[in-house]
Amino acid sequence: MDVSTLGGKTVLVTGAASGIGRETALACARRGARLMICDLDERGLAATAADIAALGGTATARQVNVADASAMRGFADAVHAEVEAVDLLVNNAGVGIGGGFLHTSLDDWNWIVSINVMGVVHGCHYFIPAMVARGRGGHVVNVASAAGYVASSALAAYATTKFAVVGLSEALRDELLPLGIGVTAICPGLINTPITRSARMRGPDATPERLQQLVDIYERRNYTPARVAENILRAVQRNRAVAPISPEAWALYYLKRLAPALVAWLGRWGQARARARSI
Repeated sequence: MDVSTLGGKTVLVTGAASGIGRETALACARRGARLMICDLDERGLAATAADIAALGGTATARQVNVADASAMRGFADAVHAEVEAVDLLVNNAGVGIGGGFLHTSLDDWNWIVSINVMGVVHGCHYFIPAMVARGRGGHVVNVASAAGYVASSALAAYATTKFAVVGLSEALRDELLPLGIGVTAICPGLINTPITRSARMRGPDATPERLQQLVDIYERRNYTPARVAENILRAVQRNRAVAPISPEAWALYYLKRLAPALVAWLGRWGQARARARSI
């Protein structure tokens, strides 16, 4: 899909109140797109819509819980009352949990799966069929993570959901290719977004000090959501199947394939070092 200019195109972004979702919506607005945006954070969503308007764009904003199938169906009905189908679907909304499997409750699993996996499924279920029926192609972006191809015991539930998003994206890509619809799994590395502050922590790492330590790492790295947004559009333009974003995400992507044992060792070493520093 050509995204060098998006005039006359409609882009839908979930989780658009902050972080990667917000910056992706703004980047598309700057290229002339009409935006359909949703989020649970009504105030942040309104701010994004106002910024889109300030850029001369148009945005339809709706407070939606992507984990709620009926809410997503209602959102889809509202969107399709305005446009036949969206051209670019960005399933971005997501949450985080830090902790190993033994410290993650079933309530935690149900929560993160409902948003990170079923939220993406709902977005695809309610918006892709209209893209197919219209018959003019388009593109689907599912935001995963570098944790979607490199698992860590410190991110057991989170990595599970992101592996699922990458797998779904690859399966969808094969299915939709003959229909002229591209699919890309976006896999960011250490990105300075609000998810690092709102993530739930479990087990030995569930301390304010450990959480602050993680936040500090992301802030020092300072790879911004705006840079991710531009890379998302670049990946769509190139029709990439999987798009690592940030140098560390690319390094892990290739190391996982060339030296998986080394990646596993580096993960264990990093976790041990971080815990030692927090003692």
